[in-house]
Amino acid sequence: QVQLVESGGGLVQAGGSLRLSCAASGSIGRINDMGWYRQAPGKQRELVAGITSGGSTNYADSVKGRFTISRDNAKNTVYLQMNSLKPEDTAVYYCNVKSTILLWGRVSPKDYWGQGTQVSVSS
Repeated sequence: QVQLVESGGGLVQAGGSLRLSCAASGSIGRINDMGWYRQAPGKQRELVAGITSGGSTNYADSVKGRFTISRDNAKNTVYLQMNSLKPEDTAVYYCNVKSTILLWGRVSPKDYWGQGTQVSVSS
């Protein structure tokens, strides 16, 4: 069984900061890309930030300069430091882990999601 456990969400005033964590455990295989997505009410889920196994990062234009994604490979954990939060950042944030496992002698890609953590920013 694979589990992604998220933590760090909450309610914060505009301009404040939060740090999200997502720890992966279980038979997850070789972790490749890790990322954070978010979904606001009535909107589609969107990519917030991603990080490759080599440490390359990418961000949505709306969060560039305010959010920082990082990972600790020894702990199978990905983080999202969110600064200068805005009310429009309010959403449920989901971590995503892409990995590969060896199954019946073949490499098989896997895609895992966390349960989601609510981030609410008040004006």
